[in-house]
Amino acid sequence: MAQVTVQIGGRDYKMACGEGEEGHLLSLARMVDERLAELKSQFGEVGDIRLSVMTAIMIADELNEARRRTEALETEIKALQLAGDDAVKAYDARHADVADQLAAAAERLERMAEELSEGTRRD
Repeated sequence: MAQVTVQIGGRDYKMACGEGEEGHLLSLARMVDERLAELKSQFGEVGDIRLSVMTAIMIADELNEARRRTEALETEIKALQLAGDDAVKAYDARHADVADQLAAAAERLERMAEELSEGTRRD
């Protein structure tokens, strides 16, 4: 298992991670550090623990919003898939109906041609 030292709020923390995940962990730590610095600039020195909790809540809120949007998009995708399926079924039904109408028209034309052919033979 790999080890990485991340810096958050001016302090170093040794963290373990899977092999090859070091860059990702460093990126996540930078995000947390940026949020912590953002809150620190807004609220000043209110204590490390309180700032850490506020940072965690801010990130949790963003995660919750992202999950909510993901669920809404998944619901929309399902609705669009169902609408697409319905459109394909309607197209197939219409195509079959048109094919039936064309077949019926072709039969009528054949009968008319036969009747005309028989009429010209009699004359």
